[in-house]
Amino acid sequence: MPPRLLIPSASAAAAASAVTRSTLPLNVNQLISLLRSQTKANFSTTSNRTHFSKGRRLFRQWIKGFGATFRKHVPGDTNYLRRNDFDSKSDKPFPINPQFRSEPVLDDHARELIWEKVMRNGEAIKAVSAELGVDIRRVAAIVRLKEVEKDWLAKGQILAKPYAKAILAMLPTHTFKADQRNEPFEPINELHVHPYTMKQIFWPTSESRHFTRADAAKAFHPKMLSADERVPHPELIQMEKEVLEGHSLWDASERFKQAVMESERRAAQKEIEKASIEEKYTTRVHTKRFEYRFKQINSENVGSKGRARNAVGWRYGAPHYDRSKGEIKIPTSVP
Repeated sequence: MPPRLLIPSASAAAAASAVTRSTLPLNVNQLISLLRSQTKANFSTTSNRTHFSKGRRLFRQWIKGFGATFRKHVPGDTNYLRRNDFDSKSDKPFPINPQFRSEPVLDDHARELIWEKVMRNGEAIKAVSAELGVDIRRVAAIVRLKEVEKDWLAKGQILAKPYAKAILAMLPTHTFKADQRNEPFEPINELHVHPYTMKQIFWPTSESRHFTRADAAKAFHPKMLSADERVPHPELIQMEKEVLEGHSLWDASERFKQAVMESERRAAQKEIEKASIEEKYTTRVHTKRFEYRFKQINSENVGSKGRARNAVGWRYGAPHYDRSKGEIKIPTSVP
């Protein structure tokens, strides 16, 4: 590339000579405006391209044809690049990687509706989760984040609304309508795979015996709960049983709402009692900058193997022998 030069142009020289030969008095503002209008700076001696490159020509042809549909964003559409016109609702943002799919997210209207149901209407989190088809943890997270947003707005802080709007425009969104039956957003009663269920067990039993889920759980471990008790919404199972027994859906749903409200009340009471016990055995020392908390700990209370979960430093001091030679890694016994 030729070197960049600072060469005064002919127009600049003509303007300078016109100023020097002028007999009329010029002030500073008139002189600056005259130089701006008649001078040009030559920053490079490289000549302009006389034609477009092949890639640029192909892009111009594409943007005037099929690519013209991507100039404007349609509300509710992800506006992802598509291979053909048949993929109008494509959830694949990368055409070269068709295995990657963009998962939908809840829009701001859906999050506001969830917050109103929980905080203003006083509905239970489990009831809102079952009604809208949103996981309990997601409902709780939405309520907490909405509370932070409301608090920031009350304090006059500025929110990054343009950024949130731009992100939502890039992702498929899911919304809800109040007082209507909505499509569920995600499965809400999926079970977490317990480590006890990952092993293969041959459990002999009589053919005349009714082998239930509770029996299957006891086969894996004596203290393991059944699948009906480990699901996030065990009250839904009871509601379906009542409907199958002949009760009306309205009565069953009302009993379900009462059951989940009582369940959340017991859980809240349990957390309050746990916090009160923790506060009882904690000594607080307030200073100007910090608050020190002291609690009585019995260092001898470490369990039979020295690694009790309530002991001090139970995560440290015991090495793992998983990769050591000569260690037996095959289970020698089953429950």
